[in-house]
Amino acid sequence: MAAAGPGLYSEIGKKARDLLYKDYHTDQKFTLTTYAANGAAITAASTRKDEAIINEIQSQLKHNNVTVDVKATSESNLITTITVHELGTPGLKGILCIPFPYQKSAKAELQYLHHHAGVAASVGLSANPVVNLSGVFGTKTIAVGADASYDTSSGDLTKYNAGLSYTTSDFVAAATLNQKGDNIAASYYHLVSPTTAVGGELSHSFSTNANTITFGTQHALDPLTTVKARFNNYGMASGLIQHEWRPKSLVTLSAEVDTKAIEKSSKVGLSLVLKP
Repeated sequence: MAAAGPGLYSEIGKKARDLLYKDYHTDQKFTLTTYAANGAAITAASTRKDEAIINEIQSQLKHNNVTVDVKATSESNLITTITVHELGTPGLKGILCIPFPYQKSAKAELQYLHHHAGVAASVGLSANPVVNLSGVFGTKTIAVGADASYDTSSGDLTKYNAGLSYTTSDFVAAATLNQKGDNIAASYYHLVSPTTAVGGELSHSFSTNANTITFGTQHALDPLTTVKARFNNYGMASGLIQHEWRPKSLVTLSAEVDTKAIEKSSKVGLSLVLKP
């Protein structure tokens, strides 16, 4: 049902965002996934960012229509997420997120996908919670949606965004109004050939009168190797090469450089993902 409908609000413009920003990084990251005898997936990840090293371990267990994720981080946080698929009716999903030590980020969420709608509602599990509601209406081709958050403790709308999208088999265009109306963005994604895609994004801030223009491309050298590149109007250029050296195991090498100060700004990132 989800495949035939407009999806959730977070999917508006996602094709272009993935092409322009996904897998680009300037850190060193290692991820290893193994599977226990009971079917649980155990993932250990370590990321080095500048001089800091962040570690986390996550276990995921699926049983019928219930998925339980437990993640522990090097900051001594434990986050448990319980997801129930097909909650009483097709297309309805329930999500419960509980961190430990208990924080305001604990929340309960419902998502519903229909042929002509995608709705998500969440509420914080606290005395004065933040309530978030988003909805997208239309079809898989044309959709319009909104996303808003209300803080019951202050009585303020802390977020309100709106967007629309147009999707075909090889082209996606989207426009969004973000940051309480202060930022407007337009993006596109075009599948030029089965192995090559291009995309771009134009963002304008009304408060600073600043424009950001980003263009990018993606090309599959072969079924296992992909290269990507992007460039923006501030002179920042990035590129990456990703190779799937075994099924679901990826090595990604990326680089970023400020073309206006090449000798000072070059950054290189490496990511290694291992799965059995």
